[in-house]
Amino acid sequence: MNRKTLVLPAVVGLLATLLAACGGSDEAGDGGEPIVVGTTDAFVTTADYPAPFDPALAYEAGAWNILRNTFQTLMALPRSGGDPTPEAAEKCSFSDQKNESYRCTLHSGMQFANGHALTAEDVKFSIERTLAIKNPNGPVGLLSNIDAVETPSDSEIVFHLKSPDATFPHKLATPAAAIVDSEAYDGTKLRDGFQTDGSGPYTLQTEEKNGQVVSAVFSRNPNYEGSLKLKNDEVEMRFFKDSDAMEEALQKGEIDLMTRTMAPDQVARLERGDSKSIELVEMPGQEIRYLGFDTDDSTAGKTAVRQAVAQVIDRQALVRDVYERTAEPLYSIVPSSVGSHVNSFFNKYGEPDVTEARKTLRAAGVETPVRFTLHYTTDHYGPATAKEFKALQAQLNRSGLFNVSIEGVPWKDFRPAQSNRDYAVYGMGWFPDFPDPDNFIDPFFAKDNFLNSPYRNDTIRTQLIPQTRQQAQRTAAAKDFERAQDIVANDVPVLPLWQGKQYVAARDDVTGVEWALNSSSVLQLWELGRGISG
Repeated sequence: MNRKTLVLPAVVGLLATLLAACGGSDEAGDGGEPIVVGTTDAFVTTADYPAPFDPALAYEAGAWNILRNTFQTLMALPRSGGDPTPEAAEKCSFSDQKNESYRCTLHSGMQFANGHALTAEDVKFSIERTLAIKNPNGPVGLLSNIDAVETPSDSEIVFHLKSPDATFPHKLATPAAAIVDSEAYDGTKLRDGFQTDGSGPYTLQTEEKNGQVVSAVFSRNPNYEGSLKLKNDEVEMRFFKDSDAMEEALQKGEIDLMTRTMAPDQVARLERGDSKSIELVEMPGQEIRYLGFDTDDSTAGKTAVRQAVAQVIDRQALVRDVYERTAEPLYSIVPSSVGSHVNSFFNKYGEPDVTEARKTLRAAGVETPVRFTLHYTTDHYGPATAKEFKALQAQLNRSGLFNVSIEGVPWKDFRPAQSNRDYAVYGMGWFPDFPDPDNFIDPFFAKDNFLNSPYRNDTIRTQLIPQTRQQAQRTAAAKDFERAQDIVANDVPVLPLWQGKQYVAARDDVTGVEWALNSSSVLQLWELGRGISG
C-alpha cells in the first residue's frame, strides 16, 4: 500500500485496524533510530522577530508546530480534532453559567524539562507575560478577553473574562497559552534566540548559523506529565531550501517524512504511486488563502475597487491551473469544513463577471485601469505562491479594468511590512488556531486583529462576535456567523481565494502518519513511530 486517502475523524475505527495490521501500536517505534522530518520552514532571528519560539511572539504555523511539541498548555485538541481536553490540567471547566469564569486544576508534582517545579503561578505568569508584552505580531489577541488570573493554590488557576466566551477552552489549547518557566523568562520582554524552556513532550536542541536554525532535535522529555502518548524517543527536523530538495531527500531515504510545504506537482506525482516505498496521505484541512486590503489606502480603500476585484477573480481557474486541484475554491472567510460556513461571496458576486465589475467601478466614479501592487511572500506558503500571484495578476489585467503589478518579499520582511500597513493589497494564509468559526471572524475583524487592519464594522465587533461567544452550543450561533460572512462579502476587507487539503508523504516503515497532522494543521510528532517496511 503506497497511498492512503483518509478522512479524519470519520475513519478512526478503520485507522486503528490498519495500524494494527501494519504492526503499529501505541508503543510502536519506542527507541531505535530518530524519525527524521523534512520541512521548508525557515526560522530566522531579526529585529522584529528576536525569538521565533517565544510564545509571546510566535504566531504562524511553522513556529507553532515547534511550540506544540515543546510546551504544554492547560488544554489540548484530541488527535483527530474536536473539543479540547485537559493536558497540563487534570480538569478544567466554566464555573458559572455565563461562561465568564474558567477554573483549571493542574496535575500534581509537575515539572519543567529543566527540573523546575511547574505551579499555577507559572501559568499565571505565562498568560500575564504575553498580555504585558503585547507584541503586534504575536498571539495576544487570543488572550485579550482575560480580565484577571487568580491562583487560589499551587495547583488551581481561575480565569476571569471580560465578557462571555464559550471558545475560551480552545484558546487555552493554543501556544498563545503555552506555559513557560517563570524562572527562565523575563515577564516584560521577549527572549533572544531559539531556546525553549517548557514542559511539553519533547525538549528542543537547535543548531543555528547566521541567526537561522539549520537543525532541530526533539528528545523525549523525561519529566513530561500529560495526556500524550509518545511513539518515539527522538525526532530530528531538517530544513530544506525548497520542496524539490526535500522530496529528493525523502526518495533517497535521508528523511522519513515531509509535509510543509509540498508543491502541487509533487502531490500529483506521489498520488500516482510512482514510488512503492513512499506513502502519501491526504486529509481534510482548514488552511485558507486570501487577499488582504488596507482599507485606508487611497486606492484599495475604495469599496468599489475591492468589490470589482472580487467580481473578476476566477477561483476555479486558480485551483485548477496553479494548484492542480490540491485546493478548493473558497467563497467565504470561514472554510467549508467548519460549521456555519456559507458561500457569501458566490451568493453576492456569482461567477467571474468583468461586465458587472465595470458597472461597479463606473457607478462609484472610479477611473480605470485601477493601479496597485499585489505583494506576496516568496518563502512562506510554498513554491506555488509566485505562480499563483502571476495568475491573479493576469486575471485582473486581462479584464482591462486593472493595471496590477506584483512583488515578492521574503517572509522576515513581508510580515512586519504588512503589519505596518506598507502594502495596499497583499496575499496571506491562515491556519486556524482552533476549529471553530469564531477563529475565522474574530482574528480578522476584532479591534486588535492580527492583520492590524483599519477595517471596522461595529455590527461584527460589538454585536455578532459577543453574541456568538455566549452560545455554548455552537450550532445556536450559526445565524450570527452567517450574517458576519455576508457583511465581509459586501465590504471585502479580505477576499478568500481557496481552501487547502493536507498532505503528508512518508517512507512506508513510518507508523502514525495518518495522525501526523490534525484538522488544525498541528504537527503531532509524538504520533510517529517505526514499523516494518512493506
